[in-house]
Amino acid sequence: MKNVNLKTLFKTFIAVVAVSAVFAACSKDKYEPQQVAGLSVIDAFPDTMSLDFYIDVTRVNNKKALKFNDKIDYLNLFPGTRTVSVARRNGNKAIAHERFNMAPGIGYSIFILDTLQTNEKRFLRTEDDLSAPAADKAKVRFINLYKAATSGVGAGLELGIAGKDTDLFTEKAFYEYTDFTAVDPGESITFNIKQGDAVITTLPNVKIERGKIYTIYAKGNSAATIDSLKLGAAIYTHK
Repeated sequence: MKNVNLKTLFKTFIAVVAVSAVFAACSKDKYEPQQVAGLSVIDAFPDTMSLDFYIDVTRVNNKKALKFNDKIDYLNLFPGTRTVSVARRNGNKAIAHERFNMAPGIGYSIFILDTLQTNEKRFLRTEDDLSAPAADKAKVRFINLYKAATSGVGAGLELGIAGKDTDLFTEKAFYEYTDFTAVDPGESITFNIKQGDAVITTLPNVKIERGKIYTIYAKGNSAATIDSLKLGAAIYTHK
């Protein structure tokens, strides 16, 4: 894909505001609140490149570059079709872009997957279930974003908890993700990411709090030569 100049590609302006903002539509003397969509952004592209993330023509990470494993918490935005794009830090040419429809009242996560010609899939957009967990529970989901050299039957990943006989999730292929499921809170939980019966990476000593919502994802690239870009796992709280 050719680089695209942000100034000429995007014609629609979007207002990106603080999470607590409320928009109102005025009709004579009657004010009606307008629902917004929520969007969080996670850089899951295993590379040392520093990025800027745009929603239409608005750069949303003005204070610092977006790097591998960085996350932008939920932003409020007007619903409708939005163009998301990434550019090299302080550049003005999009190196990847895609259009997504954002429905009012829904929270979404967009994972930056790749900015290179080698992969046609540049972004993964998920719809996030932000409803409160059941009483005395937390919620967790799993996403496989580990770019392995092998694929096909047997290449899916499992997520389990150390000491438990049954895995939380099984056989998730590259780019696949699960629904959220309830888990018990705990002060020091070790999550195992497995391929078949073999544990290939772990998230040790994780504190899972009652009432919170988490995403765990496998990350990295099996072909990476830099340790920080190799196979690993990450967890974040939806907020």
